[in-house]
Amino acid sequence: MTTYNVYIFEVVLYVYLGAFFFHLLYLVTKKELGGKIGFGLILGGAVLHFAGMIIRWIESHALGYGYIPLSNMYESLVFFSWAIALFYILIDRKYRQRVFGVIASPLAAFFLALTSLIPGIKKEIKPLIPALQSDWLAIHVITCFLGYAAFALAFGISVAYLIQAKREREGKGIDWLPSSTMLDDINYKTILLGFPFLTIGIITGAAWAHYAWGSYWSWDPKETWSLITWLIYAAFLHARYTREWKGKKTALLSIIGFIAVIFTYFGVNYLISGLHSYV
Repeated sequence: MTTYNVYIFEVVLYVYLGAFFFHLLYLVTKKELGGKIGFGLILGGAVLHFAGMIIRWIESHALGYGYIPLSNMYESLVFFSWAIALFYILIDRKYRQRVFGVIASPLAAFFLALTSLIPGIKKEIKPLIPALQSDWLAIHVITCFLGYAAFALAFGISVAYLIQAKREREGKGIDWLPSSTMLDDINYKTILLGFPFLTIGIITGAAWAHYAWGSYWSWDPKETWSLITWLIYAAFLHARYTREWKGKKTALLSIIGFIAVIFTYFGVNYLISGLHSYV
């Protein structure tokens, strides 16, 4: 049975695409109105998005299952998309750089669109298997994907940094992008924000694993790749603190880290079988 929340998320997808259009319009015309509309659409989309998740939770109770909707690929993609929009809103409030909406809105739309593009994703609300019937699951997924969302934005900012830094070296920086120095600083602070969430996610994942399978760590492919991802971002922060790495080196580490995030999320589910392969 398809529930009402699915239709809400379809509407939200178009809202995020609209936000992308108006942010692009803002860059082209340099008129603040486009940026304000774009931000308003992301803000409104995030509110509607959150309402859809609440409705899905209520509908799961109405069906007699009653769980927080974070248990499969569909629900995690929905949450991932929302978390990206949330972090963009926080970044916009701090830095007042509407250009980041051009990064955040298509990322939020892309991961939400994947719920319809990836074959085999189940949108229906169904009872959970015993391994998923744990409060640790919700804490684990929420913290991991808040970290992933921060890393997704850092990935986009890192790409923007590499482009801007190259243009600045040529003496013709892109005027609608922040300076490479600011992009480098925001990249660092975004990863600094996401890293504790990933750390907590791995710790709570170990607690969930003990509840579900009787072992805190079994070197399952998802666990292994989560650790690899954590080590990449730990190396980023370590290099920043102790060796004062900045600029291109840390931007490349940020990009590599997000590639690891994507493989941990999708590659393990679809390419490597393991205890965490839920779709």
